[in-house]
Formats: sequence, C-alpha cells, structure tokens
Amino acid sequence: MTRPAQRRASFGRAPCRVLRSVFGPVIDTRDRMQRWWEARLPVTDTLTLTQRNVYILPTRPGLMLGITLVVLLVGSINYQLNLGYLLTFLLAGSAAVGMHVCHATLRGLTLILMPPAPQFAGSSATFSVTLNNTRRSVRHGIGLAVLDTTHSDHWSWTDVPAQGTCTVQVAFRPERRGLHRVPPLTAETRFPLGTFRVWTVWRPAAQVLVYPQPEPHPPPLPAGEPRAGGVAANRVQNSGEFEGVRAYRRGDPLKLVVWKKAAKSQELVSRDTLQAQRLELWLDASRTEVADPEERLSRLAAWVLQADKLGQDYGLRLGNQQIAPGTGEAHKRRCLEALALC
Repeated sequence: MTRPAQRRASFGRAPCRVLRSVFGPVIDTRDRMQRWWEARLPVTDTLTLTQRNVYILPTRPGLMLGITLVVLLVGSINYQLNLGYLLTFLLAGSAAVGMHVCHATLRGLTLILMPPAPQFAGSSATFSVTLNNTRRSVRHGIGLAVLDTTHSDHWSWTDVPAQGTCTVQVAFRPERRGLHRVPPLTAETRFPLGTFRVWTVWRPAAQVLVYPQPEPHPPPLPAGEPRAGGVAANRVQNSGEFEGVRAYRRGDPLKLVVWKKAAKSQELVSRDTLQAQRLELWLDASRTEVADPEERLSRLAAWVLQADKLGQDYGLRLGNQQIAPGTGEAHKRRCLEALALC
C-alpha cells in the first residue's frame, strides 16, 4: 500500500477510534448497570405482575403527543381560544386514561413457564409460557420475547381472555451444548393508544438441556464387537446393518425387516436375530477418527440417532463413562444427555 493510501485509510479509521473512545465507556457502563439490575431480579418460573415489577414510559408517538399538547396549550393561552382549551384537555384526558388502561393490561397477570424440552445445538429451543388472567375483562395486545431480542418478528403477541388462560411459544437459539438457563424474558403491551409502553423483565429458573449438533453426513456405524464369551459370526456392513439376514417369516416385527435389501431384491428379508445377538454395537469416542472434541461428540450424536432409527441395540463409551447397550426412546435420551454434559 502506498503512503497516500495509508494516510487515507488511517484518516478513515480515525473517526471510529474517536467515537469508540468517547462512547465506549458509556456503553460499557450501561451494560454493567443492566447486568447489575438483572441480577437483582428474583429467579422463578411463576411470576405475578404487580406495581413493583411493571414499568411504564412514553413511546415516541407519546412524546410527540406531549409536545403537540404543549403547543396547543400555548396557542390557546396566547389567542384565548376556548375550543383550543377544550381540544387540549380532551386529548390530555384521553392520554391519561390510556396510560392507566395500558398499565392495568399487564398488572395482575400471572406468567407460568412450562419445562422446556431438550434441544439440539444450532436449532431454536422453543418453550411455552402460560398467561393466566383472573380479571373479568380481556387483556389485549400482550407480547413476549427474549430480553435481548431486537427483531420485531421474534415477538409472540396474544390476547388473554377474561378469567382464562392462553399459551404462547417463545424461542431462542442456543449455540453451545450443555445445560443452559432459560434467558431473561420480557413482556410488554402498548394497548390501547400506543402512546405508552408498559413492560416487565422476568428471570426464569428453568434450564434447558442442549444436545450436540449431529453431524450432517456421518460415516457408517462402526462394526459390532463380539459379546463377552461369544464368537463373532457376522459383521456390520457399511450401511450400518447386519449381514445376517433370512427370508421374512409371518409375524416378524417390522423393525426387523431390512427394507433396503427388500427394495433391491423385491423380496422381504428380516435380520437374523440369532446371529445378531452375538455382536454388540458400541459407539466409542475413540473410534470416531476425529481429533476435535466437539466434532467427535457431533459424530457420536449422529450415530446415536442413526442406530435408534435402525432399531439396533447400541451402547456408548465416553472415556471413563459407559452406557450399556439398549434401545428405545429413554436409552436414546440417556445417551444424548451424556454427550451434552460430558
């Protein structure tokens, strides 16, 4: 880069450095104050909104309405316009009533968080929030979202019926595996005029378990290992299915039917369970042939899903931790939980 070009580049970066040096401490102080304030909030899965935890401020249209009222009042006083006084105080009274109605829309509402289901990393974790209304009137225009959400399309809006309940879905995207606390939530309303914003901040106590993200295109399942005291009589093919098959017999469970072979040969064949019982399928972290620990867990998660889909018994080895071979939904969740928390 030539010297004039370097001067132009440094001149272009200079305003950014100045702005960062001026406003950087202000932004850091604001973030620290927000974290301090959130830390003082109670941690609970059931929150009843009262005057102590519901806040209200005018919106931009509300500020414009206030400025308009001041201009109308000054003009009415200057020109002694009785109709101007009437219009000014009518609008001011409407704004005051709207402020009371807006605050009462959230006050007295009860928020209940349903236990979130485990999710895979990289996908949206969705959990349900039940809104309970004991009042005899409907509560309109109530929105819920994650506190740090800045996009308007991430809000869930609903009306709560009189003396009834409704359920809304709120989602966030966890980026890492493990056990995560549900992020702080916020509920707000601007009903009825939109001149005031009433909101609250809620820190749920629930936690969501995040499984490792499965590898998109994993290699075939590893070969089966001989059972203790047994002799290996067959192998596992690259497709992840045992070679030992026999002709289909009436009454065989559908999970034993080898559909891939049936599609090729146009004849139904079933797995030979007598031969398959001599081998055990172990998903071992040392056999993934992956150096990165997170990629290794991602491949193991994909193998767990693949073995469960095939209906095979499988076990899991993670260093010193070992889960005995099994099958079924409970066994799959146990293996995925071990991968998430290891």
